[in-house]
Amino acid sequence: MSPSNADTLNGRLAALHAERVATWAPEDLAINVNQRSLLAKTINRANIVKPGDLVEPFELLDVEGGRLSLDDLVASGPVVLIFFRFAGCPACNIALPYYEQRLARPLADLGVRLVAVSPQIPERLVEIKRVRGLSFDVASDQDASLARRFNILYTFDEASQKAALAKGKPIGDITGTGTWELPMPAVVVIDEDRIVRFADVSPDWLERTEAEAIVDAVARLVTDRKLVTRG
Repeated sequence: MSPSNADTLNGRLAALHAERVATWAPEDLAINVNQRSLLAKTINRANIVKPGDLVEPFELLDVEGGRLSLDDLVASGPVVLIFFRFAGCPACNIALPYYEQRLARPLADLGVRLVAVSPQIPERLVEIKRVRGLSFDVASDQDASLARRFNILYTFDEASQKAALAKGKPIGDITGTGTWELPMPAVVVIDEDRIVRFADVSPDWLERTEAEAIVDAVARLVTDRKLVTRG
């Protein structure tokens, strides 16, 4: 039996959009929809992170202290990076708990590290880990350097900037970065050789990678590695 729409991540995100259609002012809804639509239409997938890319060393700031280097993350197997926008993002507060429910345990059983990544500064980003009770790592991508390297950053369009300023909440003030940039939601799987083996980027932040797709990709990667080792 296939899962009901409410049991999928994108079903829950669709419900969020439906709630907004019912409760938001039409002009506010249009700004949100138009920004997401523009990103979906203009993304250049030839330039974004993709399988086969070699990832140069990087460090992330763990929100609970310390640093997470690429070498450490892939020391015993692949790592799954989930890029999200910021701690207060409503869609992210649906997606990350969903990944906690449907993704964290299967990846742990495969011996694979899971890290959620945002450019928001650590002292503000830690909120989502604590409030949502996330068992996996949450880390800050300082200056959005890794997201920039992966070409998954976007800048608020003019209408979105004006709307944010009218509410007195520039996104750079919320994230602590001082910029209008955020990452598009993305899932990137990197193996022990620092090669990207799976990448899925969602320019519309109300459409995100389902947990099952990630588990399937990682399970195949782990199985292939075991076969190579035994062979």
